[in-house]
Amino acid sequence: MKKITIAVITIVIILATAIGLARQQAHHKQASTDTILPNTLTIGLEGTFAPFSYRQDGKLTGFEVDLSTAIAKKLDLKPKYVQTKWDSLIAGLGSKRYDVIFNDVGVTPERQQAYRFSTPYLYAKTVLIKRKNNTQLNSLADLKGKKMAQSTTSNFGVLAKKSGAEIVAVPGMTEAMNMVTTQRADGALNDLGAYATWQKANPDADTTAIDLSKESPAAPAAPLLAKNNKKLQQRIDQAIADLKQDGTLQKLSLTYFNADLTKK
Repeated sequence: MKKITIAVITIVIILATAIGLARQQAHHKQASTDTILPNTLTIGLEGTFAPFSYRQDGKLTGFEVDLSTAIAKKLDLKPKYVQTKWDSLIAGLGSKRYDVIFNDVGVTPERQQAYRFSTPYLYAKTVLIKRKNNTQLNSLADLKGKKMAQSTTSNFGVLAKKSGAEIVAVPGMTEAMNMVTTQRADGALNDLGAYATWQKANPDADTTAIDLSKESPAAPAAPLLAKNNKKLQQRIDQAIADLKQDGTLQKLSLTYFNADLTKK
């Protein structure tokens, strides 16, 4: 009788192990079929847009690097990063250079028509950056006829153009600030967190920022995927929900922005 009991227990253990392995293999198979590389989440970002993604001592870091790494872990995938300038970043989805973009991409109706967004993870503030001695720029209405250093395909670039500004095209935040400080542009619209990080690294710069969030609430930022990648979007949705629930998302926001920007 004792031998029979041991045999039954052994069979149960073997069956449980086999079921567990089968589920794990199915999970890996699903993860692989949803992505362009097996067992890998390929992520597009700028890598020069602090504090979202940037290099520190040669290592890629930032809010969206840590967030996307945590999401990849939830999906049981290895994160792989592809750095691209903003103006060609979104187009890279169409050429399958990456599975998803984490780059403070604002959710807009135009982008929703051509691409697929996952759950928003950030609600930032729009600021008008200018030199301190510039008394003419204080609101969106003041942008008309002024030179604004903007990436032409960004939400901020579109907003500046709609406000009547003359756009001085730049690839990113660093170049925009260079234009403003050298008086080749009157100002720039950008994200408060990005400006605060730039200002911390450039404490002697004679610039200031005006909060325009009441005039122009920033579009929520969310992961951007190809239109046909619904399965991966749904899995990322769940991962973000888990990271919100366990406090990881809020913690990352406090670390990089010194504020909780994860809620409206």
